[in-house]
Amino acid sequence: MSPKPKKLFNIIMLGVAFMFMFTAFQTCGNIAQTVITNLNNTDFHGSGYTSMAIIYGVFSASNLISPSVVAVVGPQLSMFISGVFYSIYIAVFIQPFTWSFYTASVFIGIAAAVLWTAQGNCLTINSDENTIGRNSGIFWALLQSSLFFGNLYIYFAWRGKTHISESDRRTVFIALTVISLVGTFLFFLIRKPEESNTLKEEVSSTDENIINNLSDQSKATKAVDAFKRSIKLYFTKEILLLSVTTAYTGLELTFFSGVYGTCIGAVNRFGTEEKSLIGLSGIFIGIGEIVGGGFFGLVNKDNRFGRNPVVMLGSVVHFIAFYLIFYNIPNDAPIASFEGTDNMAYMNPSKEVAILCSFLLGLGDSCFNTQLLSILGFLYSEDSAPAFAVFKFVQVLSCV
Repeated sequence: MSPKPKKLFNIIMLGVAFMFMFTAFQTCGNIAQTVITNLNNTDFHGSGYTSMAIIYGVFSASNLISPSVVAVVGPQLSMFISGVFYSIYIAVFIQPFTWSFYTASVFIGIAAAVLWTAQGNCLTINSDENTIGRNSGIFWALLQSSLFFGNLYIYFAWRGKTHISESDRRTVFIALTVISLVGTFLFFLIRKPEESNTLKEEVSSTDENIINNLSDQSKATKAVDAFKRSIKLYFTKEILLLSVTTAYTGLELTFFSGVYGTCIGAVNRFGTEEKSLIGLSGIFIGIGEIVGGGFFGLVNKDNRFGRNPVVMLGSVVHFIAFYLIFYNIPNDAPIASFEGTDNMAYMNPSKEVAILCSFLLGLGDSCFNTQLLSILGFLYSEDSAPAFAVFKFVQVLSCV
């Protein structure tokens, strides 16, 4: 297989592997607090919100060391090991205990930092300045397909239920654990990209000696160099400017992935469909992400269109979404008890408006993230692991 088709194959496999993993993980995050609220086991005193804070806190700090891990272990093995820890976290919900729940939250925070740094590295080495926009869109659309498939299952499995039984919980999380493991093993199908024949001919014997010397560099030195590059990158003008938008994507990610679904599930005025609406909300977030990722990946081929209009569109879409949510969802919905809330905001809660907002949240998120991935891959093609680590550090720090 020639280099270009092989690189495109790698991007597709990267997206498919993430699609399987995050079908499990994002569905888990979307329903976690609802499941915990319905637990009958009095020995369990965990909180989905506390778990999320632990995950994102550890995730943020671990981004300082993740480039070193990827430099030593390599992107493929880094993603596989991280995937194993993602699967363990999901499996904890099959029979949850407070200690195992919070311990798994710590480990998945570390794994997430390594996973996303390795993903950025893999995306960049399989792209060039002409394909990075397209490849970012392809990856994002495949990744966010996970929201569609996982939540579609939740919608039909929990339709008409006002209480999540132990049997329901175990069935869902056994299935999600298996799906996560499938995605984890798919990382082994990603092939090492080859240099083009033209590039190989340009490499002189002197260059080959330099490459050989670099390959003999100790793993410890590689790790230290990667760490130093990450620190230096953070204080560059480009990264500091991107940090504002990056921090915002972290805030809205926290909202739609862990809070909004819980809010919908707590509104009693939605009737007996309130729990299944959590799944439907996730489906429409996913549809918004897929539409945005696919469309903006194609738009990036046309340099005349540019990135700025896409980001501005995302800002307008999210403004509309948050305005409607403010009017539609009761203020106490995020912290409502097991019984839910009968309160209303500034209008009688509407299922249609709630689901429309889900779509808008996903569409707006794709506007920001596809462009950020494209910019980072373009600006830091030679230093992708530290660049994506800094990106995730800022994004996740804003989630805490």
